[in-house]
Amino acid sequence: MYNNQQFIELIRREVKPALGCTEPVAVALAVARSVEEIKSLGEEPQKVVVEVSRNILKNGMGVGIPGTGMVGLHVASAAAVVCGKSEYGLEVLKDICPTVVEGAKKLISNNKIEIKLAVTEEMLYISATSISENHSATATIIHRHDNIVRVVVDDKEIECSDTGYIHNQELLTEEIRPTVQQIYDFASNADFSEISFILDAARLNKKISDEGLKNRYGLQVGRTVYYNMGGDVFGNGLFAYAIALTAAASDARMAGSTLAVMSNSGSGNQGITATMPVVAAAERFNSNDDQLARALIVSHLVAIHIKQSLGRLSALCGCVVASTGSACGIIMLKGGTYQQMAFAIKNMVGNITGMICDGAKVGCALKVASGVGAAVQSAILAMNNISATHNDGIIDDDLEQTLKNLSSIGTEGMQFTDRLMLDIMQGKRHV
Repeated sequence: MYNNQQFIELIRREVKPALGCTEPVAVALAVARSVEEIKSLGEEPQKVVVEVSRNILKNGMGVGIPGTGMVGLHVASAAAVVCGKSEYGLEVLKDICPTVVEGAKKLISNNKIEIKLAVTEEMLYISATSISENHSATATIIHRHDNIVRVVVDDKEIECSDTGYIHNQELLTEEIRPTVQQIYDFASNADFSEISFILDAARLNKKISDEGLKNRYGLQVGRTVYYNMGGDVFGNGLFAYAIALTAAASDARMAGSTLAVMSNSGSGNQGITATMPVVAAAERFNSNDDQLARALIVSHLVAIHIKQSLGRLSALCGCVVASTGSACGIIMLKGGTYQQMAFAIKNMVGNITGMICDGAKVGCALKVASGVGAAVQSAILAMNNISATHNDGIIDDDLEQTLKNLSSIGTEGMQFTDRLMLDIMQGKRHV
C-alpha cells in the first residue's frame, strides 16, 4: 500500500511546466547543457551534432518551436545554442526573443547544426555534441525528457547517472505503480491541503487555452468549435465545450505559442488533455476547488499509470492515454464510484485504442479533440453503468489487465507501424 507522500512525489515528478513540444525541447536541453560546458572552457561552439532516436525525430520534425515561427529540431537546437539554459529544465528556451531567432537562423544557414538518426533501441534518446576549436562536450538524455544521464567533456566523463541506462520499459519498476483502485482511494481521501497544488495545472493550461481561443493558431480546431457552439452542429453542452477548450490549448502549443503548459509524463499535449476536459466539466457542473483538485489528481495519475507500462514515446497517440485520464476525472466530478471509473476506462480502450502517433504537429489538435469527445462519451456511458465487456476486443474483465493489453498493443504490436510512419515522414522531409 502506498502512502500519500508517494503519490504526491509521483505527481510532482511527472506533472511539471514545459515550454513548447517536449521532444524538440528535450533536444534543446541536451544542446544547452553541452554548449554550457564548451563556454565554461572559454570557447564558443562551432558546430553542434545531435543524434536522436526514431521517436524523438518523428515528434520533432513538424512541430512549431516557441517564439520562432519555424518548425523542427534544427531550429530548437540552434535556439538552444544562442539562448538555452539547462537550469530552466523543460523551459530551456524561455529567454527566446527576435534577436535569438536571427542568431539561430544564421547557425542553420551556415550548416552549424546537424541532426542524425541514432543507432539505438531506446525510444527516448538524445545525444548532443558541441564542438569548438579545441574541445568537445556531449550531453545525453535517456528515458525522460529532462533526464540528463551523462556529460562528457573531451572524452572525460564528468557526470553520469547509472540508473539512466536501464531499459526504457524497466525504468520505473522500483517506483510507485498504483492501480486505478489505489488512485481512486487516494484522490477520494487525501486532505485538500495535500493536493491543492494540482490546481496550478488548471491555471496554467487554461491560460494557453484562452490564447488558442482568441488567436488563429494552427488548424484552429478548438477556436472553430468554440465559435460554432450553440448552433445546429455542436450545441452548447459539455461535449463541445470540453473539445473546444482542450483543442484550443493544443492548437496554440503546437503552433509555437510562447506560453508554458503543465505537462504529464513528459508531454505537453498529454498534460493539456488530462487537464482541460476536467476543467471544462468543473465549470459546467459548478464544482468547487476541492472537487476539481480531486478530479485532476485522478486524471493525471491514471495517465501516469498507463504511461508507466506504455512508455513515454510509442506508436500510440498520447491523447488515448491522457483522455482516458480525463474521462476518469469527469467521473470523479460527477461523484461516480470506482466501478464507474473502471467502466469509463474500458469504454475508452474499446473506442480509440490504435490511434497512431505520426509525430508532433499542428494537426495533433484534431486527435486531441477526438480523444476528448471520446472521454466525455465514455464518462456519461459509465455514469449510466454502461461498459464495454470482455466480449469486446482487447477488453478484459480485470481492469488492470485491460490496461496491460492496451500497453501491449503500443509497445509490441505497433513497432512495425512506428517504423513505417517515420519512413513515410522522412520521405516527405529532409532530416
